[in-house]
Amino acid sequence: MGNILKLIGCILLCESAGVIGAIFTARSVRTWYVTLQKPSFNPPGWVFGPVWIVLYVMMGIALYLVWQKGPGSEGYTRALVLFFTQLALNAAWSLIFFGARAILPAFIEITLLWILIVGTIVAFRDISPAAAWLMVPYLFWVTFAAILNYSIWRLNTGAL
Repeated sequence: MGNILKLIGCILLCESAGVIGAIFTARSVRTWYVTLQKPSFNPPGWVFGPVWIVLYVMMGIALYLVWQKGPGSEGYTRALVLFFTQLALNAAWSLIFFGARAILPAFIEITLLWILIVGTIVAFRDISPAAAWLMVPYLFWVTFAAILNYSIWRLNTGAL
């Protein structure tokens, strides 16, 4: 039972980053965000919630796997520092983009987030290859989000 509770705790911890982000997103998504020009590949709004929920679950499982296998192993502390730093940056992106409505700073921040996700994947790989693989879809989605963020910035530089 203890392991199930640890797994649930890891998932809830990751989902909390999404909740924090949603607080800042909700205020602007129906007002400010709809006024921005967006690229043709911008997904419909309903896509984001389900995708993030699944990604946070996968991140939580990855964290759990590292937590289970990692204590005492080389690189364990580094892996956790990278993971929690990228998780904090994940939540902060919504605050910057939607909360502060700062599109270019959000792009700079998501670029740093991307680098930290890569670092987390590499660190996780040495502890649990499965955990590293669980982080790959997240990296792909953040890559897409960074391209989308950049494109929105480029399309709206005259309007901001």
